[in-house]
Amino acid sequence: MMLDVQGRPAYAYTGGKPFSTALPCVVFVHGALHDHSVWTLQARYWAHHGHAVLAVDLPGHGRSEGEALPDVESLGAWLLALLDAAGVQQAALVGHSMGSLIALEAAAQAPQRCSRLVMVGSAWPMKVSDALLATARERPLAAMRMVNAFSHAGIAAKPGYPGPGAWLHGGNLALMERTQAGYAQAHAQANLFEHDFQVCDRYQGAPAACEKVQAPVHLILGQRDQMTPARAAQDLAQRLRAQVQRLPAGHSLMTEAPEPLLNAMKTALA
Repeated sequence: MMLDVQGRPAYAYTGGKPFSTALPCVVFVHGALHDHSVWTLQARYWAHHGHAVLAVDLPGHGRSEGEALPDVESLGAWLLALLDAAGVQQAALVGHSMGSLIALEAAAQAPQRCSRLVMVGSAWPMKVSDALLATARERPLAAMRMVNAFSHAGIAAKPGYPGPGAWLHGGNLALMERTQAGYAQAHAQANLFEHDFQVCDRYQGAPAACEKVQAPVHLILGQRDQMTPARAAQDLAQRLRAQVQRLPAGHSLMTEAPEPLLNAMKTALA
């Protein structure tokens, strides 16, 4: 579904069902250099079980046009503007990695509009090493391969989703490369990978945001996550008084542990 958000076309996947404002809404927010497709399984489940679903493409990612926004705060405001465009008064917000910070910020900017907050593969501060930022700037393809390796707990996962024998590493790398190339083509060879990592690295607003959130919060973390280790979410969990669930996966929980993640989300969104 295409929406006009802040004067730009924005895309949201509705899970294979027509979108209806009469149903309780779940919004899914992807992480750095990804798009809505990382949420396909979860989006389809909720869309086929009595919910309206919006799995968004952030500005400059996937099918959403415009320049990538400069910080988590402006992305949180954009997410609320997307709810306005879709006619949604209140929604459960689910975000992965960078998307979890965006969901947190949206829940803080408009507490009454967030019914549940689910932060997947999250941490704060979400710092990025100087070495990785430099590699992302100077050799982005090499940095993507590094991040892709760090994001998976093993090299030979056998997922039930997207299908038996699916190559998780190859699929994730292809998505990052496609997102990077599409943005570069539309924006004078701008480096979206470096931009997204800087957005995560610079965000300092979590303490103030946590004080404003009113909705119940769940953190769903990977026990073998090297990008946002579970221990790095302890302060966030305490500030939000969140329930924490840990799954046997790395950072790419949606593909490495699709069914455990879905079950954890059923608890979080009950």
